[in-house]
Amino acid sequence: MAMKVIQVCRVAPQPGSSAASAIPTQGEKLTYDGDAGVSKAIFQVNHALPAQDYLSLPLTFIDLLWLRYPPFHRLFFYDILPFSSPADTLLFFHSIIIPKLKTSLSLTLQHFLPLAGNITWPENSPKPTLNYVKGDTVSLTVAESDADFHHLSSNDFNIDAKEYHPLVPQLAKSHEKAAVMAFQITVFPNSGGFSIGISMHHAVVDGKTLFMFLKSWTHICRHVHQSDDVVLPDQLKPFYDRRGMKDPIFLQLEEIYLNQFLNMDRKQNNRSLMVAARYKSRVISNSTRGNFEFTSAKIQALRKWVMARKQQEGHDRSVHLSTFSLTCAYSWICLLKAEQEEQDEVKGDKIIPMVINVDCRSRLTPPLPANYFGNCVMGRLALAERKGLLGEDGLVVAVNAISEAIKGLDDGSLINGAENLVSSLYPSDEQIQTSSGAGHQRTFTTAGSHRFDMYDTDFGWGRPRSTEVVRMHTVGTMTFADGKNGSGAVDIGLVLKKHHMDAFASVFAKGLETL
Repeated sequence: MAMKVIQVCRVAPQPGSSAASAIPTQGEKLTYDGDAGVSKAIFQVNHALPAQDYLSLPLTFIDLLWLRYPPFHRLFFYDILPFSSPADTLLFFHSIIIPKLKTSLSLTLQHFLPLAGNITWPENSPKPTLNYVKGDTVSLTVAESDADFHHLSSNDFNIDAKEYHPLVPQLAKSHEKAAVMAFQITVFPNSGGFSIGISMHHAVVDGKTLFMFLKSWTHICRHVHQSDDVVLPDQLKPFYDRRGMKDPIFLQLEEIYLNQFLNMDRKQNNRSLMVAARYKSRVISNSTRGNFEFTSAKIQALRKWVMARKQQEGHDRSVHLSTFSLTCAYSWICLLKAEQEEQDEVKGDKIIPMVINVDCRSRLTPPLPANYFGNCVMGRLALAERKGLLGEDGLVVAVNAISEAIKGLDDGSLINGAENLVSSLYPSDEQIQTSSGAGHQRTFTTAGSHRFDMYDTDFGWGRPRSTEVVRMHTVGTMTFADGKNGSGAVDIGLVLKKHHMDAFASVFAKGLETL
């Protein structure tokens, strides 16, 4: 795949709430020339109100967990003009799509100033902070690719995971400063489509915050030329007040996490904001990406099967059979079966852990609003015996384990074991060697949600053809999304070694066929 970078620019938050436009100024003409590239026309945004010069947000104990974690990457694919020529695709992309996306991004950042800021941890600060200073911007890369757009945006499960890596931008970071978000918009002239790649710092943004921002961006993009002042719906206006995260127990956890980071890597006063070394050395190779669909009919079939099995075995039928618990449980079993040969060689304990990441906004006391800006996702550990998961009632075993883990959040045990989360995410070399020597099972994890309405991110040219989580440092994480075909379906995305992906696809399909 050949990639050509056309432009790398900086987009600043639009500082007023009045009319703004990003069309070429009078007398300018935006043209595309295959050899010369895109003209250097400057898009003017007219400002009427003074900018907010400074905004600072303290990182909460949940934010701090992700301080040195690798960036998170999300990718969207959109059709442009079906059956159009490469020249027409390029002209439409550079003259219509790019100016409109730049303008609407600038306007949206006005409401999301922290996304244009940086994380810093000065010597005179007890903890890292997220700061926006007037003049801060986000990086936006415009590129062209000769890759097969339809192949990359398909549901094929034999796509090399590395094919997606050039489509997401690098996120600037150093020991002293880390950017929050960066964007890349790539056109595929030979295929009539484009992609939007987003890289973000997980210490600032969780899935719910990301999609609140994306829905704000798409809302403004669709309406920017219809009104002089685009107003966001209340549910899309970020809530920045962090007083709800000042519980004394939360502050104690902050102190624990800060001390662990300051002493990480056998260093004293370690305030580095670089990605932890153990993740930088774990770049995935020889792996493939796959997307798999649970239709609403199959989800209902899973629900009926589990309920019938519980009744037959005399088990408690009161366990809540949510869509998430059913699809997660089934995928967990399929993953375990796909990797069974390697797991058979493991000599340690036979307990298989699954980390369930749960949004806790509504579970705090008092609860936080749904539009709270930041991280509010906590991991819960579902535990089940390998023998039980692979047995005849494996699906029931998995559903029970997941339901119990989530139920624990409602029982007030939100922070049980939370003091160990930093050491779990960033284990020392000694911990890794000890775990490996003991033959511990690999931990499976979940991410995303089927409730984000990801396919509602329509900028004005139609719903996404597909959306991907681009993973560069981990395999085996199940990423959940609402189904691209709608109707209550759920999609899961995976990155696995190729032979594991082939095995997973076979087990997944055969199991659903027999329901």
